[in-house]
Amino acid sequence: MSNTVLETYPFNEEEEKKLILREYRALLRALKERIKKGDKDRIRRAFEISADAHKDMRRKSGEPYILHPLAVAKIVVEEISLGVTSVICALLHDVVEDTELTLEDMEEEFGSTVAKIIDGLTKIAIVVDGNSETSMQAENFRKILMALAEDPRVILIKLADRLHNMRTLGSMARDKQLKICSETTYIYAPLAHRLGLYEIKSELEDLALKYTQPETYITIANGLKETKRERTKYINEFIKPIKEELVKMGLKFDIYGRPKSINSIWNKIRTKHVSFEEVYDLFAIRIILDSENEKEKEDCWKVYSMITNFYRPSPDRLRDWLSVPKGNGYEALHTTVMGAGGRWVEVQIKTQRMNAIAEKGLAAHWKYKEGAPKPQESKLDAWLQQLRDVLSNHKDSDTLDFMQDFKLDLFSEEIYVYTPKGDMRVLPKGATALDFAFDIHSELGARCIGAKVNYKLVPLSHPLKSGDQIEVISSSKQKPGEDWLNLVITAKAKSRIKYYLKEQKREIAEDGKAIVERKLKHLGVPLSSANAHELAIHFKKQSPTDVYYAIAIGNIDVKELKEFKLVGDRIIAPEKIIEVKPIEISEDETLKKPAKGAELVIFGESSDKILYKLANCCQPIPGDDVFGFITAGEGLKIHRSDCPNAARLLSHYGHRVVKTKWAKNKEISFLSGVRITGLDDVGVIKKITNIISDSLNMNMRSISIDTQDGLFEGTIMVYVHDREEFDHLCNQLSALEGINTVERIETSEM
Repeated sequence: MSNTVLETYPFNEEEEKKLILREYRALLRALKERIKKGDKDRIRRAFEISADAHKDMRRKSGEPYILHPLAVAKIVVEEISLGVTSVICALLHDVVEDTELTLEDMEEEFGSTVAKIIDGLTKIAIVVDGNSETSMQAENFRKILMALAEDPRVILIKLADRLHNMRTLGSMARDKQLKICSETTYIYAPLAHRLGLYEIKSELEDLALKYTQPETYITIANGLKETKRERTKYINEFIKPIKEELVKMGLKFDIYGRPKSINSIWNKIRTKHVSFEEVYDLFAIRIILDSENEKEKEDCWKVYSMITNFYRPSPDRLRDWLSVPKGNGYEALHTTVMGAGGRWVEVQIKTQRMNAIAEKGLAAHWKYKEGAPKPQESKLDAWLQQLRDVLSNHKDSDTLDFMQDFKLDLFSEEIYVYTPKGDMRVLPKGATALDFAFDIHSELGARCIGAKVNYKLVPLSHPLKSGDQIEVISSSKQKPGEDWLNLVITAKAKSRIKYYLKEQKREIAEDGKAIVERKLKHLGVPLSSANAHELAIHFKKQSPTDVYYAIAIGNIDVKELKEFKLVGDRIIAPEKIIEVKPIEISEDETLKKPAKGAELVIFGESSDKILYKLANCCQPIPGDDVFGFITAGEGLKIHRSDCPNAARLLSHYGHRVVKTKWAKNKEISFLSGVRITGLDDVGVIKKITNIISDSLNMNMRSISIDTQDGLFEGTIMVYVHDREEFDHLCNQLSALEGINTVERIETSEM
């Protein structure tokens, strides 16, 4: 659900009615091919219920709220390729939450399937979009995955809902934008990726970047705009000979070039330490063939062979997802070739069926299931089954651990490995022999003592590569150990190891429990639930089981029970005397959470001062876009909005975030770092230090330079007053002859 406000926006009622009707008719046109007899009446009824339920509601932008469910329904049809049932659910997705209508009403009107999907959407809306301070985002994530496991349409509609909210995020307050963007990059973009919705995943990431790092987004967007004419000319020249040859080959095709997403370009700039102009693959050429099912592979390889006659391919950049599709059903042939002017160009070759799956993901995969070979057909279903297994094994575990474990499976690259019988298994890149054993069967993983990879004996921790054939070696005497958690990366393996460790701990705890029972019996009191919890509180353990375990392994001396007082059947822990020294705290040092909607000023008049710390993970300086985060033990910490930890903090603990802004204070300096690379020329260090110390009169704390093969890489820690001064320093250093890159150190790795 989107936040709403009452009618404060100037509007013309008649024009709004026309706009709503126009959007409704556009939805029906988009759905035209899928509508069967009776469907139109059901859609009309869903629209009327939704319109009536939201008649007095408006979005933050001021527009009528009904336009939101209409837009979500349209995304569901046009961009995810779902049908009538999903459209009805999209139109009604906020109704149960916002009105007195119940799920029983929905079931009576539209049937049990619609009611079940709306129930899933309502549960997600309550935990994700609600403002409850007690529910962490990790628990929400588990509920989202449970809804996905039950009926994937719940998540597909929710992704459409999130996409429209991201497209209209401009009217929201800054702190809301940051929270929503963090949820999007942390949860929804990875889910879209795993479900094969690449277009939606890219747009979600681009929109998140637009609001979290607006300057970066605008710079890259402008760069793409300015180079559009040049790119178009280059693409046309590149595809001209390919087009002519495809016609000669008698193939039906579409061929076009399109720019990479802004977020992917930014990732390359950031990870490869290059400028916008140096990102060589700003665009990709797509060749979409109209081929019959049985000739798809043959035609794609023919086209690849033809392209390599014109352009030289990069041998290590060939990606064959025809023979072995990705786990989410994606099929294509990718190659990177050297075009005119020494520019690398990525070429993607796929058929119309493959392209539909690439753009519509899970929904299109199911649509084309009937004509697909068996191994490809089962991949997504196998992943959903694995998801159900992991969820059932993780019921009692820590939700934050679960989220971190499972997130690795969502966004990781895949490898393809084989059993001794030749059956293929898909695992995330970096998976080990122990991951493979757990992937085959939980009991096999728990008894694994080693493996043979390509007939060679390897340890449990051996990392696997695509094409490896693995034989698991097991022993009935083997048991999982705590260190096993460091040997695996898959959510399934981690969850099963934690389960086995918990079971082992429970068995040992039974011995400790028997010791406690005997001791308490000797004292004349029973081991009741109340007494067990009294022990847990006294010994500072999370549960009585932890107390019993600690007693069994000797960490707690059972003799301490003598110090407990006996009151009837109860034991009362002895009081601990703690000497408390009074601490004087001035008014300026008192940490206060501001009133809702207020802004914290980090520097200003004395009345605005507040006890705070600058986060080491991102080292913010005045001028950076920042937010405040109230920690449990260290008071207020200031983080940059693009901090590596920002998405996790904003997603998990949104209620602890406070709006923060800088007030100028030239009296205080902040430590910041610069990474610099260039040619290892005589006198280059002197030039750098002259700029910092003499020209800019800055205080430098440290400088570290490493040279290799005629190049140098260095880090400089320098004190600056604000972002403006830091940017000026970077510009001055970049202007020096022989300097290749100058960038801010993103984390405190010094």
